[in-house]
Amino acid sequence: MFWPDTISKKLGIQYPVIQAPMFGVSTVQMAVAAAKAGCIGSLALADLSADQSVELIREAKKLTDKPFAANIFVHHIPEITDALKEKYGKTKLFIEQLAKENAIEVHLPDLEEISVNGYHDQVDAIIQEDCKILSFTFGNLDDPSIQKLKENGVTLIGTCTSVREALLLENSGIDIICVQGIEAGGHRGSFEAENIPQIGGLSLLSQIYEQVKVPLIYAGGIYGAKTLQAVKDLGAQGFQVGNLLLASQESALQPFEKERLKKVREEEVVLTKSFSGRYARGVKNQFIETVENSEYILPYPYQNKLTNALRKAAKSLQNPEFVGIWVGQSIHPYSELSTEEILKKLIKECER
Repeated sequence: MFWPDTISKKLGIQYPVIQAPMFGVSTVQMAVAAAKAGCIGSLALADLSADQSVELIREAKKLTDKPFAANIFVHHIPEITDALKEKYGKTKLFIEQLAKENAIEVHLPDLEEISVNGYHDQVDAIIQEDCKILSFTFGNLDDPSIQKLKENGVTLIGTCTSVREALLLENSGIDIICVQGIEAGGHRGSFEAENIPQIGGLSLLSQIYEQVKVPLIYAGGIYGAKTLQAVKDLGAQGFQVGNLLLASQESALQPFEKERLKKVREEEVVLTKSFSGRYARGVKNQFIETVENSEYILPYPYQNKLTNALRKAAKSLQNPEFVGIWVGQSIHPYSELSTEEILKKLIKECER
């Protein structure tokens, strides 16, 4: 049998293939399509409010009776100090001026207008909606949340980018660990926003496999049977794919963003904090080149909330120079088939 079955049995699915939760790219429809392929779909709830999270969970449940994972952000929220207020004002002015120079009309929010949510209300919503699989990133859940979720029969999947983070997750009772290599597109799942571990996936996976006992999902660079086989040989029992699905029918990316993806060259794929204040891997553009090494990057999530309106305005103008197009290091043809078809094709390729 090609597929390891530890994770499949634990999650109640046919294949241990996980559709990556990509907030802003993955959709309810993508999660449902992944479930139709016998895999696990991930509902990207990020740092939405509890009410918004409930709405998306209920929408998914209307469309499928198969299991899917909810995914949330568990980051530390920096307190608002006078220094942060001052830096926010300067960054807002700088980005508004940059937008104006590039014919993008946008009003960015003042600091007081920004709503920043912690994850505890989401945890309650996930329990209330009887969602049985929860994955999370940017840190670890606190002990009371872990206990509450486990008492309600929720399987927990944590994300790590180093051996240290993997051990912290295992020691706190997390059921499954997703090992994210540096190749992966989008945001790094690192516990800290600064000085992140930058460890290649194969090296990281093999080290973690030797040191932890819980089942491992691997994420980063899987785009075909050979890459999946390689990480299976190194101990992965689950396989998370995101980059493979970026241009799929169910992706929230617009046609101009999908076209940009198809033209991307390897030297254009970079790690950047410019859009969100946390490192993310994506396609280099004018905004990244202007902001990346400047003083105009606020701590996450404030930078993310500040630039959100700019990204929306640029998207409406179909301007790829001011949107975050997240992409991994494994460049491939970016199929526009449905998520279900792309995953079934990957599964068949592996079984051949």
